[in-house]
Amino acid sequence: MRVAVVMPRGSQMSRAKPNSMETVAGALLAPSRLKPHTHVICDAGASDPALPDLVAVPEGLGKSRRADAVARTIESLNPDYVEYHQQLESSAALARRLPGRVHVLYRHTRIKPARGLVDRMRYGARLAAFDRLVFVSEAARAEFAADYPRFADRASAICNPIDVEGWTADPTDRDNLIVFSGRAMAEKGLEPLCQALEVVLDRFPDWQAALMLGDFDRHADWAEPRLKPLERFGDRVAIHKSASLAQVKAKTRRAAIAVTPSFVAEALGLSALEAHAAGAALISSGRGGLREASGPHAVYVENPQAPALIEAITGLILDPVRRVDMARAGQAFVMANHSPAVRAAQLDALRERLVAQRVAPTARSSSLIQRIAALPAPRLRWAWPASRSQETLTGA
Repeated sequence: MRVAVVMPRGSQMSRAKPNSMETVAGALLAPSRLKPHTHVICDAGASDPALPDLVAVPEGLGKSRRADAVARTIESLNPDYVEYHQQLESSAALARRLPGRVHVLYRHTRIKPARGLVDRMRYGARLAAFDRLVFVSEAARAEFAADYPRFADRASAICNPIDVEGWTADPTDRDNLIVFSGRAMAEKGLEPLCQALEVVLDRFPDWQAALMLGDFDRHADWAEPRLKPLERFGDRVAIHKSASLAQVKAKTRRAAIAVTPSFVAEALGLSALEAHAAGAALISSGRGGLREASGPHAVYVENPQAPALIEAITGLILDPVRRVDMARAGQAFVMANHSPAVRAAQLDALRERLVAQRVAPTARSSSLIQRIAALPAPRLRWAWPASRSQETLTGA
């Protein structure tokens, strides 16, 4: 069974600057039993590729030319199964161009609900191009099924993996550090967290905070005013703008407390998995897939506004025994449930099942044709009717 994994346009699978989708794809491939027969297609340009034997198309191509290049690459590889990560519209177009294979969309974020009839028809046409849609949590799958009930039976959930070995650190060896890792956006709960940190850091002068902010340049106009009140704490608050994965990992492995106060229903919440794997005690809003990421091993704040966050953070600061117990339990939970080996096995099983289901009807049809062909041919004779003006052919 041959597998092609198509990464989104712009993805180079670079070890130096991996994004979350690339990290997930790499983690799923490493322990896969289908790895010897899997090819990852991405853009060229990485000086230090994160994976060996990447199949690269030229970098910097426009949408149309990139689609042509990817289509030619898929045809040359001739896979039984093609898995497209994230992009719906372009992936659907490719799937329609390449019939005779299993086509799967691996969606890392939610698919927006349709707005009106035209939107629903457009989304319906795109979704119909795929044999299966994989979502990164049961919450995301259920949300999609409610928004697009016609495709509910095509939706599956496989939670994102976390490379625990690359993150793990001793939960008892911690700095008095509170860490936040996420995009600098309102929906991530950054504003109430900043308000809570003002109170907490005044109350506990031996504690510090680190804000690991992704995509900062895109959201700087909104974020800067929210961060400004924290300037009075000087180097007690480290603000990393567009933080690298290495920076996030280093801070999270030292943090005693991590906070994911998202206001939206997260597809899963990779930052929560990272916090658990690194050995930090987690405070979470629990929205969307965040509860699947943490199970019972987080302090859940249903309404992640400043007062509730202050209470939750203060509670963990004042109870170090509980804090360490939570961190240990969360770390063990992700090792057992979110390891790459567990998730890769689930994905491999789905891939094999889908290919088998596609092959089975063809095999049955061929078998029926063969059985019909094996039947003895009928013996024919001419029957002359009373009137020589008509002739009929009958089977004996």
